[in-house]
Formats: sequence, structure tokens, C-alpha cells
Amino acid sequence: MELAYIPSPSRGVLYLGPLPLRGYAFCIIIGVFVAVWLGNKRWIARGGRAGTVADIAVWAVPFGLVGGRLYHVITDYELYFSEGRDWVDAFKIWEGGLGIWGAIALGALGAWIGCRRRGIPMPAYADAVAPGIAFAQALGRWGNWFNQELYGRETDLPWAVRITSDAAGRVPGYYHPTFLYESLWCVGVALLVIWADRRFQLGHGRAFALYVASYCAGRFWIEYMRVDDAHHIFGLRLNNWTALLVFLLAVLYMIISAKRSPGREAVVEPGAGDGTPGTAEGTADDDARTSLAKASDTEPGEADPADPSDAGGEGKSDARETAPEDTSPADSDAARDETESAAKKS
Repeated sequence: MELAYIPSPSRGVLYLGPLPLRGYAFCIIIGVFVAVWLGNKRWIARGGRAGTVADIAVWAVPFGLVGGRLYHVITDYELYFSEGRDWVDAFKIWEGGLGIWGAIALGALGAWIGCRRRGIPMPAYADAVAPGIAFAQALGRWGNWFNQELYGRETDLPWAVRITSDAAGRVPGYYHPTFLYESLWCVGVALLVIWADRRFQLGHGRAFALYVASYCAGRFWIEYMRVDDAHHIFGLRLNNWTALLVFLLAVLYMIISAKRSPGREAVVEPGAGDGTPGTAEGTADDDARTSLAKASDTEPGEADPADPSDAGGEGKSDARETAPEDTSPADSDAARDETESAAKKS
């Protein structure tokens, strides 16, 4: 009797004419869109402008892809630079191989550049995008399913993944779907960060640090289950040591940050309706405040020299003051009779 299992796709790429659609790249792209969408909603809720997250992602995503690839190539250099290997394959990112540690590190550098250009605090931005990054990782891990890679030990569990081909030449069989474990863990991490952020009003980068720490906790045990080739240090895989170190740094940051900067910082983004010159919102607010100030500084009956209507009114007032007094019709007849009488006498 054949076991229940998760089937692997027969191939990881589809062709629309000459255009290849690779499952691995598709999962990453969908994850980026989800991260930007959710990050934008959270950033607006914090007081930022719509579109800022996407603008900064233009810097963060390319940096993250380069960083992820560099980490993978450096830590698995035998796959590209050993005898019989082609170093050009190091640039074939669509075939898989992105290290999350390098992606986060260089992605953070790109985000910092983008934040500097926009004049917004990097920790607040990181807090806004943290759950979205976790969801993006959850989606991106399914790219490993398309490539039939990064699975765990053999198992007869009903949710085992069936591997039919492997670049490392392993025997086809049924293995722990560690890509699925990590995907589900990342969904849990994202929900945890969203809940904790609402419950405790996390700020100053602590929501991002919570994401990092909780992800590392799951990555440690999931990494321990994997059977693909990796460098070992004192019996543990390199990524286990990396996860442990980054976990401790994230927890330490949360403790120190909570003591030095308790609470959540206010997000005041230039141009987000705060009266900053150079934007439509800021210009409108400045004009309104200027008009209000002029109205309050002008005394009753006093004209504002800068207001043409007031200048016209002042001119009319002066004309009325210098014009002769109006005379009634009776006064005009009496004056005419006196003139005629004086003429007769003469």
C-alpha cells in the first residue's frame, strides 16, 4: 500500500512560448508583493504616506537579492568553484540558492539608504514591514518545493514530500517537507508580530527584532532536520550557529531598546499632511495658516495692504469722507429763489 504524501511538481519551469516562468522566481515575486502591500497598510496606520514602503523597497529588494545570493555562494562555494564546476552558475539565481541571513543584512542596508533619502526613521520602517517579510518568506519557501530541494530526513509520515529527482543525486523517496515546516512557521511568526505589536505597542525596531528572534528559533530546529550538504562546526550546521547568534542579538536588542526607548515613536514623515513645505498637502496647510494669521493680526476697520479688496475698500472710504455733503431738494429750491431775488433788485 502506497503512503499518502505531498507530490513534487514534475518540473519547476513552464514556458509561454520562449518566455520561461520559473516556480522559484514566481514564489519570491509574489512574496515581495505581499510584503510591500502589508507593509504599506501598517506604515499608513503609523502615520506615514502611502507609497513610501514601495519606494524604499526599490532599494531594499535588489540589495536583499544580492545579499542572499552572496551568502549562499560564499557558504556553499564548492557548488560553483570546485573542480568540475562552472563558476558562471553562481549567477543563476533562478535555479535556487538564497540565504536569508545575507538577504536580511544587505536588504536592511538598502532600506537604510531609502529611509535616509526619504527622511524617515529606519527602526519605525522596519517595524512596519516585519510581518510582511515573514509572509514573504512563507511564500518564498514554496520555491524549494518546485526545485525539489532543502528537504529533511526520510519519513513515512502522511505529509512526507516525494522527491523524484535531486541535483545532488540522492535516491528518490519520501522525506520531511522542511520547506513546508518553515513556511508554516513563518506564517505563525507574522501573526505573532502583528498581535504583539498591537498588544504592547512595540516601537523603535522591537517588532522587527521580535520577528528576527522568533524566526531564528524555528529555523534552528528546522535546519537541524535537513540532510542537504552543509558545513558543520562542532557537530552543528553553519546555519544553526548563525540562527543561534542572531537570536541572541535580537533578544539583547529588545531588552536594551525597551529600557532606553520605551513606548512607540511617533512617525512624522515629511509631506504626510504635517505642513512640510514642498508638497501639495504642506503648501495648502501653510496657506491656510498664513491666512488665519493675517486675519487675527488685522484690527477691525483696518485694511490689509496685501489684500486688493481691502485696498479698494479703503479708497472708497476716503472718497466718501472728502466728498461734499448731499443736499436735499428743498435746500436747492431755496437757494435758487434767493439768487433770482438778488438779480431783480440789481
